[in-house]
Amino acid sequence: MISDEKQIIEARHTASDLNAGDLQSAAWNQAQPVKIERYWSGDPAPAPRHAEARILWSSKALHIRYVCHQGEPLVVSATPQTAKKTMGLWDRDVCEIFIAPDAAVVERYLEFEAAPTGEWLDVAIHWTPEKRESDWEFQSHMTAAGLRTVTRGGAGNDLELIWIGMRIPWNHWIHQPQRNERWRVNLFRCIGSDPTRGYLAWQPTRTPQPNFHVPQAFGWMLFK
Repeated sequence: MISDEKQIIEARHTASDLNAGDLQSAAWNQAQPVKIERYWSGDPAPAPRHAEARILWSSKALHIRYVCHQGEPLVVSATPQTAKKTMGLWDRDVCEIFIAPDAAVVERYLEFEAAPTGEWLDVAIHWTPEKRESDWEFQSHMTAAGLRTVTRGGAGNDLELIWIGMRIPWNHWIHQPQRNERWRVNLFRCIGSDPTRGYLAWQPTRTPQPNFHVPQAFGWMLFK
């Protein structure tokens, strides 16, 4: 039993099979907002770097949406491609979700990334006692989308938001869950460029240097 509600995300069921680009669908209103406001270290991040995630699931797929404050120039590819996974995507502005569908084997998990350009990356991870193994041939058939909106405010205080969506279909890698099933999960955002690049985490990993690959720090996703 998990006693700390801050470590649990409720993934709520929806009758709608959303596309990755359905970023402003009314279906998202029923999803729990999850704040991503701290760096991997646990230190608070400034408000212009904050993000919110929401997770839904349907009979066809897992749906994730991020809405990110953008208070600095975007770090994205000038020539994005979305036909295949983009290696090195983690070096740009990107949102990520790590998922361990088998909560008893958190050392095996799946990493999904999406950028504001709609570029994406998926990889299957397995930690052995010796090293971290990455299966780059893994194909989840995920799709991703991005949207930029700007709300004009007074005195030049415009609010720029970056919307990022992922759709991950159920398959033999990531099975369709049952209600009240629990998976291990963590959510992340990378923003900016060196030397002030930010690495935000829903559940901080608290490593000496930025590192998201700490499955023991994952929280929980409860399917409702």
